[in-house]
Amino acid sequence: MNLDNARSAGFDTGRLGHLGDVIGRDIAAQRYDGAVLALVRRGKPVLTEAFGFAHRDSERRMKKDDVFVSFSVAKQLTHTLVLNRIERGDLALTQRVAEVIPEFANRGKENITLFHVLTHTSGLMLKLPMMDPMQLGNLDAVVQAACMSAVDSVPGERVYYSGIIGTAILAEVLRRADAGSQRRAYRDILAQDLFAPLGMNDSALGARADLASRLCPVVARDRVPGISFAEEYEMFGAMVTAEAEIPSLGCVTSAPDLARFAEMLRNGGALDGVRILSPAMVDLATRNHTGRMPNETWSFASGVRGWQPFPAFLGLGFYLRGDVVAPNFLGTLTSPRTFGGMGAGSTMFWVDPERELSCVFLTSGLITCELRNTERMQRVSDLVVSALID
Repeated sequence: MNLDNARSAGFDTGRLGHLGDVIGRDIAAQRYDGAVLALVRRGKPVLTEAFGFAHRDSERRMKKDDVFVSFSVAKQLTHTLVLNRIERGDLALTQRVAEVIPEFANRGKENITLFHVLTHTSGLMLKLPMMDPMQLGNLDAVVQAACMSAVDSVPGERVYYSGIIGTAILAEVLRRADAGSQRRAYRDILAQDLFAPLGMNDSALGARADLASRLCPVVARDRVPGISFAEEYEMFGAMVTAEAEIPSLGCVTSAPDLARFAEMLRNGGALDGVRILSPAMVDLATRNHTGRMPNETWSFASGVRGWQPFPAFLGLGFYLRGDVVAPNFLGTLTSPRTFGGMGAGSTMFWVDPERELSCVFLTSGLITCELRNTERMQRVSDLVVSALID
C-alpha cells in the first residue's frame, strides 16, 4: 500500500499496512477477487489502493479507477436527490407518494409518504412485484407494476427493506416533480443534477459505453445463499446495460467518484463550491428515524447465525452506526453518528463525522450471503478505524 499521506492524516502506517495484508489474504484465499479502498480525512486523500483482480478468471488486475456495479449503494444517490428536491420546495418529507403518482393510491399504499419510503417503513415488498423480471431495466414497467402491488405491512409499523420498488418509486417521483415542459429520463436527472456537479465523471445510471472497458464483471465467488441466490445477483449485474434504468442497484461508479459523494456529505452537503444539500438536511438525514425497531429483513439471521434482533438505525435513506454493538457493515469502532450505504455482496461507503473520515470499499467477486458480507465489511471498517491514532 502507498502510505505516503497516511501518517500526516493521523494513521499508524503499520496498522494500515496490516489492513492491506488482510485484504490481500482474503483475495488469495479466493473469498473474493479484488477491491479498491479509498480513504479521505479532513478533505485530504489518504490513499486510493487497488488489490487483486477486477476479474480473476481472465487474470485482469484491479486498477484504482476501475468501475463497479453499485448494487444498493445506488439508493443513496437517489435518496440524496429526493432530499435536494425537498430543500427546493418541490417535495416534502410528509408528502404522500400518491400526490405525485396518483395511480399509486391503491391496495394499502394510499397513505405512504416519502418519509416512509426513505426509512424503509413503507410496507412495500422486498423483491420485484408480479412482472416479467427481464423488464427490470425498464423503469416505466417497474413503476407500473409497483403501483399495482399491495403492501406487505401497514406503513409506519415495521422496518422492512424494499430492495427494488421503493427506489423506483422515488425515482419516478423525481421525474414527475422535474421542472420544464419535457420530463427528463431518470439517467439524465442523475447525470445532470448529481454526477456532473460533483465531478463524478465515472458514474452513471446504466453501464455507460465509454466505461465498459473498466467495468468489473459481476461474478459471485462466495455463493452461499442469503436473501437471494448467486444466480439472481449475477442476473442483476447482466441487466445493468447502457440502456437500463434500475435506480435501486443499477448505477456504476468508481472508488474516487464515490469518495467525492461521501466527502460532499461529510462536508455538510457541499464539495468544491457546489452545494447539493444544506448542513441542516445532512444532519436530519443522518439521525435515527426508526427508533428501536429492528430491521425485520434480517429476521432469518437469528436461525442462520444466531444474531439477536437489534435496532435498524435508519436515517433518511442512510444506514447509521447507532449506539449498540451489533453486526454492522459500518463497523463497531466507528462513532455512533457514522452513516453510509452498502450494496449486495460488493460495495460500501461510510462517513464518520466525528473523526472527519470517509471510507469507500468496492469489491469484485460477490459474497452472496448478506450476513457473511456484512461481517467482511465490518472487519474492514474496524481495521480502518483501529489504524487511526490521531
